Order: sequence, then C-alpha cells, then structure tokens
Amino acid sequence: MEFFLISLLNGVTYGLLLFMLSSGLTLIFSMMGVLNFAHASFYMLGAYFAYQISTYLGFGAALLVAPLVVGALGAVVERYGLRKAHRFGHVAELLFTFGLAFLVEEIVHLVWGKSSVDYKIPEYFDGTLFTLFSTSFPIYKGFMMLVSVGMLVALYLLLTRTRIGLIIQAALSKPDMVQALGHDVPKIFMLVFGGGTALAGLAGVIGGNAFITEPGMAAAVGSIVFVVVVVGGMGSLAGAFVASLLIGCIQTFSVGITFSVTDLAALFGVRLEDSSAVARLTVTQLAPVLPYLLMVAILIFRPRGLMGARES
Repeated sequence: MEFFLISLLNGVTYGLLLFMLSSGLTLIFSMMGVLNFAHASFYMLGAYFAYQISTYLGFGAALLVAPLVVGALGAVVERYGLRKAHRFGHVAELLFTFGLAFLVEEIVHLVWGKSSVDYKIPEYFDGTLFTLFSTSFPIYKGFMMLVSVGMLVALYLLLTRTRIGLIIQAALSKPDMVQALGHDVPKIFMLVFGGGTALAGLAGVIGGNAFITEPGMAAAVGSIVFVVVVVGGMGSLAGAFVASLLIGCIQTFSVGITFSVTDLAALFGVRLEDSSAVARLTVTQLAPVLPYLLMVAILIFRPRGLMGARES
C-alpha cells in the first residue's frame, strides 16, 4: 500500500509537470498546425533564466519573471521567424523549429557552459510536507502540484470564460471567419505561440531545480512530451492531460517494480525460458521504453489518440 500511494503521488506530480509542457505544444499545434520541435528548448530556457534570476532576486521573482521572458521570446520567434517560414509550408516550419532547438542548445553552451548549473530548491521549500507510512513527501513536490493545478484551472477559465479565450477557440477552427469579423488572427497566433512557450518556461522554472538544469535537459524531456501529445490526441488539451497523468504514473510505478519479463508472462499463463536475455529483463530496466511502447500501441489501435478528433 505504501509503494502504491507514494508512486501514485510521484506519478501525478510528474504527470502534471508533463501536462504543463504538453499543453503549450498542444495549443500551438491545434491553432497553427505546427509541431514545434523546439518546444522543450523553451522549457530549458525557463530553467536557466530562473537560475539566473533567482541568483539575484530570489526564487519568487524567477517564478514570475522567467515564464514571461520565455513567452516574449516565443512571441518574437513566431513573429519574425516562424511566420516567414509558414509561407513555404509545413516542411519549412518543421525545419525551422528543428534548427531553432540546436541554436538554443548552442547558446546555452556559450552562456552557461556544458555542465549543469547549481539551481537548487529554495530553503523554505526544503522540508517534509507530510509522512505517509515511513516515506516523506517533500514540500516542493506539493508546491509543484499546486502550481500545475493552478495553471490547469487558469488555462481552463481563460479558454472558456473570457472573451479572448472564445476568440482563440474560434480561431482554432474558423480562422478566416474570425479574420472577417475584424480580429487580427496573425496577432492571435503570435500570442498563442508566446503563451505556449511561457507554459513551457513555467515548467522549466519549477522542474529545473527538482531534477537537473543542464544543456541536455531539453533532449531528455522533449521526446516524452511528443509521446504525450500523440497518445492524448493531436490538438486535444483534455487528451494531453489524461496522457500526461498516464505516462507519469507508468514511469514512476515501473521504476519500483522488480518483476522480470518471465514473472509477468507467468501471470498470463505463458512460460518463458530464463536463459534468454529478454526474459531476464525487469520492469525497472524497461521503464524508459514503456511510454514509447504505449505510443506505438496507440498508433496501431487508435491512431487519433485517446481523445483526438476523428478525421473526416
């Protein structure tokens, strides 16, 4: 029971962080049709900016300022880069964002070096929130969950209860009609792209010190974010939320399970020879691969994702 509850809490915490990342990517794709390969790079920039700002002004200032700076950079990238690439089709957009990811990584190398930086959890968050059985749950993980849920509620209210949210939703499906009604659709695209990158930056602020802030962090989390978007359904925020929690729990539970492939096969009445290397693999060893296996299964049996719209 202790293992289940602690793994569930850790899985939900990680899943909410993944949703904060994937929600921005999902919004950008659903509105602009652009699969932004540089999205995880904005997550990395959020962590590095937070590290730099917190060095001088503290973590509270970094939490507020870093996502805004990343969002502003995202808006500039859309206005002066991606918008120009859009004229030449989706291949040019993909190549632009792919190249942008390499450019951001090289800039990080030049400014902060190739090793990790000392971006630590603030002292006032360095403690135990509660103890479950014999395991302590850190205050900072509770804070991460609070920020993630707050972002989720704010995003929902913005898209469903405000005028700008209604305009954004209309622009997702009928951009020409929105333009005809007098709204500046390119400006809406720029704001959505900036908002999506700001969410990635916010995830970097709260995730950079919980894990590690180093130049390879974008590559480490980028592939998982794309798995979340594919599993949830391209362009579906609700699907991204469900897939984020699912993948977060899969990874945290699998890390603590020591059953071998032989043991799992035996549960289904299948006997495997222990002499084979595959049969001796444990679930813990397979943990990094499981999200990708889930994505392959989704693409085979439900190509539109868990909650993606059916193509007409």
